[in-house]
Amino acid sequence: MDGEKEEQKNSELRYRMFRMVSVGVTDEPLNQAYDVVSTVALVINMAVMVMNTFDNLAEKYGDLFTILEHVTVFFFAVDYFLRLYTAQYLYPECSQGKATVKYVFSFAGIVDLLSFLPFYLPFFFPSGASVFRFFRVARIMRLFRINAYYDSLNVITEVLASKKTQLLSSVFIILVLMLAASLCMYSVENVAQPDVFENAFSGIWWAASTLLTVGYGDIYPITTMGKLLGIAITFLGVGMVAIPTGIISAGFVEQYTRLKRIGEVGLEETITFIQVKLSVRDAWVGKRIKETELPHGAMIAVVQRGRDTIVPRGNVVLQAGDRILIGADNSMKETPVEIKEIILDKDHKWNGQAVRDLDISRQTFIIMVRRSGRMIIPKGDTVLRNGDAVVLYSQKKGIPEEEEE
Repeated sequence: MDGEKEEQKNSELRYRMFRMVSVGVTDEPLNQAYDVVSTVALVINMAVMVMNTFDNLAEKYGDLFTILEHVTVFFFAVDYFLRLYTAQYLYPECSQGKATVKYVFSFAGIVDLLSFLPFYLPFFFPSGASVFRFFRVARIMRLFRINAYYDSLNVITEVLASKKTQLLSSVFIILVLMLAASLCMYSVENVAQPDVFENAFSGIWWAASTLLTVGYGDIYPITTMGKLLGIAITFLGVGMVAIPTGIISAGFVEQYTRLKRIGEVGLEETITFIQVKLSVRDAWVGKRIKETELPHGAMIAVVQRGRDTIVPRGNVVLQAGDRILIGADNSMKETPVEIKEIILDKDHKWNGQAVRDLDISRQTFIIMVRRSGRMIIPKGDTVLRNGDAVVLYSQKKGIPEEEEE
């Protein structure tokens, strides 16, 4: 028994650590403080890395830069091992061992490892210090975690992901044009400049600088034919470079239009949503969303946990206190139905009567009674009281007047 309590305590501690290191989870002061410290440590480390490249600053504040780098890199190392320890909650479908391996070889895991490991490797392998220093640049990739705070930054990655096919196609076209321009320029300039355009690939640098910019100046055509060809390629390059620019611009317009439409339109008329708060006694508490077995046409749309909004993927475990938004198809059926609520006052004739004794239509049913904030599923012997809110379900257009008295 004590072993189970200890295991449960360790599991709760690990879950709290996972929420602490997860970017954007700010439901508790500790989680919010960790995000702030993580961001500050990264900014300080980047600033130190840049300022160390200035000889006058490195000479004057070198000791301070060294201390700051040691402290921030140590924080990156602690952060990495905390993420290893809580990897099972990042990948809940995997066991602890598989989740750890999956994190280690993920892009984020590799970036986190390179954030601190190259700093300590020269202590063990002094001869490779210069190579290890190069890998420290990987720390800058941690800046992408800031995307979790700003939707506008997320738009960048979403646009690039949605337009990747078109962008790859445009890049391929540019590469083909660069090779063609290099071959053409070699054909007309090789005789006049054999040392500059000495083979088919020697014009690649010229082609790149011409197609992608206005030219560099170290390699250029001197023959009349070469100059005319250079002018044509320059005009062609302006159009080719404009293709990916136009694709990305169109993607931004589409993405912002979609976000604006989602924010302004709100809920569609064809979907009905209800919000439910889970208590410790609810059967769904502790279950994964895919285990809730909702009927066809219904789904959990949003899980609100404290101040966090969670995308309800199948492996998300529901907890007591969660507010869940359930959506269902609201399409019209062949038989029209009506739901009506009647609040009983002290003079209502249903006061003091059992549900089975009520004189109501066969097509009308009492489906729920709200009493003092509680929902009651009515039985035949349920006695209605003053102040009860009685919810009626009817399979016809109207409810008879005698029911409304």
